[in-house]
Amino acid sequence: MLLHGWLREWWREYGSGGRLAVQVAYQDGRLVGALPLCVMRRRGLDVLSFLGGDQSALADLLVDPNDGVVAAKALTERAAGTPHDFADLFGMPVGSRLARELGPSRLLLLERAEAPVLDVDGDWDAVYRDRMSGKSRAQHRRRRRHLAELGKLETVVARTADELVEALEDGFRLHLLRWEGRPDGSRFATPEGKRFHRAAIRALAEVDAARIVTLKLDGRAIAFHYLFLFEGSMYVHRIGFDPAYGRYSPGFLNTLDAMETAIDEGATKVEFLGGADRYKLEFTTKFEPLCQGFGLAASLRGSAAVTARVNAIRLRKQLKRSDRLRRFYFTGLSPVRRLLGRLR
Repeated sequence: MLLHGWLREWWREYGSGGRLAVQVAYQDGRLVGALPLCVMRRRGLDVLSFLGGDQSALADLLVDPNDGVVAAKALTERAAGTPHDFADLFGMPVGSRLARELGPSRLLLLERAEAPVLDVDGDWDAVYRDRMSGKSRAQHRRRRRHLAELGKLETVVARTADELVEALEDGFRLHLLRWEGRPDGSRFATPEGKRFHRAAIRALAEVDAARIVTLKLDGRAIAFHYLFLFEGSMYVHRIGFDPAYGRYSPGFLNTLDAMETAIDEGATKVEFLGGADRYKLEFTTKFEPLCQGFGLAASLRGSAAVTARVNAIRLRKQLKRSDRLRRFYFTGLSPVRRLLGRLR
């Protein structure tokens, strides 16, 4: 999500009213470091963020491993000197290079998602046998068989730009079906989200970094898995399924197909990103949490905003840890919860 095409299309769709603050470092004419930032106006404050916003999971300071030590320090200080009120940096890895350079006194990291990871050892058949019991594998075969009894069942992998754009439309339809009548903060299938993804997926196709794996029944998509495949890693971006077929777990079956596709193409790591959902945990070998960084306050209002956001996130975590408080949080504190959501 830090590839140029992805960030370019994000900026075109969401960057209105903002300022680019991309820092780059060269040594003897060769690029050795980059820090893709922007400044966005939020509620009267200038907020320093990663270019890509909440679509920038694993964003960080990027440096050449051989020549980037000096560049890292210089880029960090240039970023800190960018005119802004405070920094809100979403999606940082727990071992963030940028956070190390700034130190905890300047940038506070709060863990926001567990981000399960699968380290692949062997081919897909070996991974599947190792992570799934015989009983589970038999259940998957039964569910595929039951679906096949309803019509022609097939898995389709989109790789080219035209294939991806066509599959993406199925993804939008399934996403809307899946989330109908439920709160959806992803913006994936909003008019803006659709424009962004249609353009971004064409850009990623140019460097062969996107795949959409679709499970179809009689030619109609009933599940999709939108992923990135880059430098030996698979990154889960968006999944969805038709709830009319929920009893057959088409989303999970399609995830198995997606993982098989990526591993067959050479992936040695699967980054599930997001929370520790059950389907992810069955394949998880470790966690590499995603964090949100707050700090670099450059004004009194910026400092107050950092304190408010950090306290709101901490309170929300405490509420969710308690079953009794969680019930109260989701049923009796709707107005407060909406406020916390705005602060977040």
